[in-house]
Amino acid sequence: MSSSIHKLIHTGLAPALAKRERRKQERPGELLDAALDLFVEKGFAATRSEEVAARAGVSKGTLFLYFPSKEELFKAVVRENISGRFTEWEEEIRAFEGSSADMVRYCLQLWWRRVGGTRVSGIAKLMMSEAQNFPELAAFYHHEVVKPGQELIAQILQRGIDRGEFRITDLEYAAFSLTAPMMFLVMMKHSMCACLPEDYQLDPERFIAAQAETLLHGLCVRNENGKETGS
Repeated sequence: MSSSIHKLIHTGLAPALAKRERRKQERPGELLDAALDLFVEKGFAATRSEEVAARAGVSKGTLFLYFPSKEELFKAVVRENISGRFTEWEEEIRAFEGSSADMVRYCLQLWWRRVGGTRVSGIAKLMMSEAQNFPELAAFYHHEVVKPGQELIAQILQRGIDRGEFRITDLEYAAFSLTAPMMFLVMMKHSMCACLPEDYQLDPERFIAAQAETLLHGLCVRNENGKETGS
């Protein structure tokens, strides 16, 4: 062991340096956490880099050491909280052993618990409200979140088709029938619910369950021969 390390240990500086190193390693995560909070609270345009740095307890210069611009910071937030998790979600889908109908129910409820019902869903609301003003970020979000999300849902529906459980004539647009209700919930949570009386609050779990059953069974009643009586 070198004399300099011996000196650090004897002077009590080693624990302090170790703590400082741990703090440095944790800093990117703390910055992303602070950025997520502010982006959801204020939107992209209104969030200032110095606000993110202040909330994370660092200087603006320190923020830019990790993320050279607000746009890169936003992209990192999206990757950390949404797009970086698609591999994990795809593995869960491949491992699912139940029916395709049960998979649809499971995935909708799981998405709400992990994304829709959390602060992360505020990013979707932000993109819906600000995408037109930031086309580069809109293109990034489509490539990193929207497109792979639609492809993931298409995989679920294709599984049902391949197993003879679903009858779908337009797979691409059928996927929207699953994502659209989720976006409605996000907008209700982050915008519209503030305008509703307390006795008219939407129950997300109940809404998702009802939506899943409507999609899976359809609105038309079938007779004993399997024909839709409402068609």
